[in-house]
Amino acid sequence: MRNKILVARIFENKQFESQPRSQGLADLAKLCVVEGYTRQDMTAEHAAGVVAVIADSAVFHRSFYEAATDLRIIARWGVGYDKVNVGIATEHGVLITVAPVHMDTVAEYTIAQWFATLKRVYTLNRLSHGGDFSIIRTYDAQRSTLGLYGFGRIGQQVAIRARSLLGEEGRLLVYDVRPDIAELARQFGAEAVESPIELFRECDTVSLHVSGDETIVGYDELRAMRPHASLINPSRGNLVDDQAVHRAIEEKRLCYYAVDDPANGPREIHKGHPRIICTNHNGGITVESTIRLDRQTFEQVTDAIEGRKPKHILNPEVLGHPRVVAMLRGVPRQDGSIQSAGEER
Repeated sequence: MRNKILVARIFENKQFESQPRSQGLADLAKLCVVEGYTRQDMTAEHAAGVVAVIADSAVFHRSFYEAATDLRIIARWGVGYDKVNVGIATEHGVLITVAPVHMDTVAEYTIAQWFATLKRVYTLNRLSHGGDFSIIRTYDAQRSTLGLYGFGRIGQQVAIRARSLLGEEGRLLVYDVRPDIAELARQFGAEAVESPIELFRECDTVSLHVSGDETIVGYDELRAMRPHASLINPSRGNLVDDQAVHRAIEEKRLCYYAVDDPANGPREIHKGHPRIICTNHNGGITVESTIRLDRQTFEQVTDAIEGRKPKHILNPEVLGHPRVVAMLRGVPRQDGSIQSAGEER
């Protein structure tokens, strides 16, 4: 049986067909059989002969790793990694990579929602289509206060775009647990705040840029907001307590909640609400960003199969695993780290 590369259902979306995608898949097919998968739970029965996976949001269970004796890499088509079980992958000598090449796209989505909520675009559209042609209060970005909860790669890209739009009198506030946040914030013309509550209390708009699925925004944070303010969540829906944000919106403690997740599952409570905007986890997906994501993951898989260390390894400690050392034809350096075949000696 020939070895297989599993590719996620994202590659079946004909809206994003491109020459780079077609060529990349054809190049992978020269290395192994390329097989699409749609399952959302990957277990032992799906592991035979698999050497690489370009993964979406499927869950990879321990049994998959135990049975996938040929597996070298799971390349995430994106940056979320909570479903791939990084610790188990590391234990079994499997590289996990991410593709941080759509950060500017998510930043643009954030800016778009920031402006749409300030300008009350969603309300004006609803009123006009309903026959109400009222002029309502809207707000300028200039001289306002924008808050960023989380200041990693995407948060920094938002800051780069937002700073000039805020003008000299506008404020850019950031909250992050990293120890160097005060100095880092200054580099982007921002101010660090001490707590999430302070961020929510002070800002006209707050945007979340945090990884993981743990709920970090509840009713206490939401009720600290100003009635005209809005919350934008381009990260993960689970970061915000859906019941709490629905309640806070109904109580007019904030104006809008925009979340880049569909109005189903936990967020079905928001379906049809005029001031809760749900998008289908599309914030990082454009024609241009999908080409970048494709190219990055194709390259990572090819490198792993051909014995080179791929870019953007999420679990660098796995480089010392015997399976990975053998795979990369690595040799130990004097400091004990592993030199890959693709590095100069």
